[in-house]
Amino acid sequence: MNIRTFQDSDFDAIAGIYSLSKLDEFRYENGRFELLPLEKDEERLREMMESRIFVYDDGGILGYGAVLENEIQALYVHPLSRGRGIGKRLLEHLISQTGASATLYVAKNNVPAKVMYQKYDFMVTKEFETSYNGTWVLANEMVREAGYG
Repeated sequence: MNIRTFQDSDFDAIAGIYSLSKLDEFRYENGRFELLPLEKDEERLREMMESRIFVYDDGGILGYGAVLENEIQALYVHPLSRGRGIGKRLLEHLISQTGASATLYVAKNNVPAKVMYQKYDFMVTKEFETSYNGTWVLANEMVREAGYG
């Protein structure tokens, strides 16, 4: 496995993956979303930097994830590296870092991501409205209870 702890020198690579991947979360939404780069998104950047960040490095960073206590705060794979099991391996690693249970948040209509999470026993527990860069979107809280997996 090629997962390691984030180093400061990895920031440009993960910011690039974020820029290439963030709007994919909203591709099933009706609204028009504009990218707010990670380095300019004060709230998401602060939350991520407070987290433990892990990168999937295979001679270059192909994906990353972040966890804070029992919350998975980020999971992104470079679009050209998808379909190779990198997201699943990162998710398994992040779950192992959360302890007894895990929580994550996902756009309600991001069915491909939700299907992957459900394979790891995450269940939708809440629906709520939130916004990304000024555009409203419905989101789901998904929880994986202790004792699964």
